Amino acid sequence: MQHINDFLSSVLPYTEWPMFLLLIGGGLFLVFYSKFIPFRFFGHAIAITAGKYDDKTAKGDVSSFQALSAAVAATVGLGNISGVAIAIHDGGPGVVFWIWITALLGMGIKFYSCSLSIMYRGTDSEGKLQGGPMYYIVKGLGEKWKPLAIFFCICGLFGFLGVFTANQFTETFMSVIKPSETIYALETETWKWTIGIVLALITSFVVFGGLTKIAKVASAVVPFMVFVYLAAVIVVMFLNASKVVPSLKLIFTEAWNFKTVVTGGFWGLIIIGVRRAMFSNEAGLGSAPMYHGQSKTDNPIKEGLVAMLGPFIDTILVCTFTAIVIILSGAYTEDMSGIVMTLEAFKRTLFGYGDDLLMLIVTAFALSTLFTYSYYGVKSLSFLTNAKIGKLYNIYFVIMIIFAAVASLDLVKNLIDLSYALMVIPNMIAVLLLAPKVNIATKEYLNKLKNGRA
Repeated sequence: MQHINDFLSSVLPYTEWPMFLLLIGGGLFLVFYSKFIPFRFFGHAIAITAGKYDDKTAKGDVSSFQALSAAVAATVGLGNISGVAIAIHDGGPGVVFWIWITALLGMGIKFYSCSLSIMYRGTDSEGKLQGGPMYYIVKGLGEKWKPLAIFFCICGLFGFLGVFTANQFTETFMSVIKPSETIYALETETWKWTIGIVLALITSFVVFGGLTKIAKVASAVVPFMVFVYLAAVIVVMFLNASKVVPSLKLIFTEAWNFKTVVTGGFWGLIIIGVRRAMFSNEAGLGSAPMYHGQSKTDNPIKEGLVAMLGPFIDTILVCTFTAIVIILSGAYTEDMSGIVMTLEAFKRTLFGYGDDLLMLIVTAFALSTLFTYSYYGVKSLSFLTNAKIGKLYNIYFVIMIIFAAVASLDLVKNLIDLSYALMVIPNMIAVLLLAPKVNIATKEYLNKLKNGRA
């Protein structure tokens, strides 16, 4: 495994600059090109999500709310709890500022990409309606661009594995429960294999049920788990009210620390922020359009507006609250990373029992993320082959959960970072080239809205 990690570490730096230019540069372009529509129509997006503008006769498999819940289930999870801790460990408190900037730009990116997922829907080999980057690349840009769609799907076979989630859930269990110190004193490695197998079995019960089952589970679990987590964070902030403002101030001051010790200096700090923000909300990655492409709507702009709420929920809200708890607890000053840092922060700030509460929350987050990620991989393999073969991805997905449980954090982090960076390239190229089509549809939708016909 060490040889694989060394290879991934050596290749990763070469993919970061294209990712950075496409996400930040492309994101800035889209925000201005849209005339700030994702921010001006934020309230309208909430109304659509609430079902106020639902069309019951529209094509699709799930409601906009279910699609958003499923997409948020894949993003609001260990990326927000563990990913933020990794970012702060690697780049200090200032990295959170760059996570915010990337998330705000990500709202614009998701507006465009998820609008395209409805605008250019296709069908799989079984005749079922499908959406996602591979479809808007081929149907929007033309067949000659198909190699770009194939490249995206090949990277997706690795990027959509639930390895990071499985790894960090295992670390959480080992840190909180400490099974090796109980009467069931097995070797640590044996416990990790056991946890991986149990997690794989639980995941298999849902993922083999298909999209509808995943969406139902996600829409039931996600709102509740986000509420519990945010409630716990608000309690921590209330009990440590005097430290909240200094924590926020530290984020702003350290964001412009040109003497940072981060590898790569100031630009290294920004790249860590961009990388972890993409891991948190997946804007530009192309995963959310796969779910939103299944929504029961015939209006692409309505779906784009719903989708843009994702980065706001999982990054601006959840990541910020996580960062504040980590900073005000002082856990970030010690040599720990990932979920262990967040567990320590909650333990210190919630009467010594915060890590136990976080264990329950992480369990819900981990399972919902695994359920939704498997679907992305199935769609990728289905596009490369056919729908029947595509379902076999779940077997590969479940097996990799077991191996991820015993792998190192560095290995799974590097695998996901590299896969994500590569997936951004074809997706963002397509989104930028097709943006004018979205603007035309937006103008039509806003005219209908103005005349009460939306």
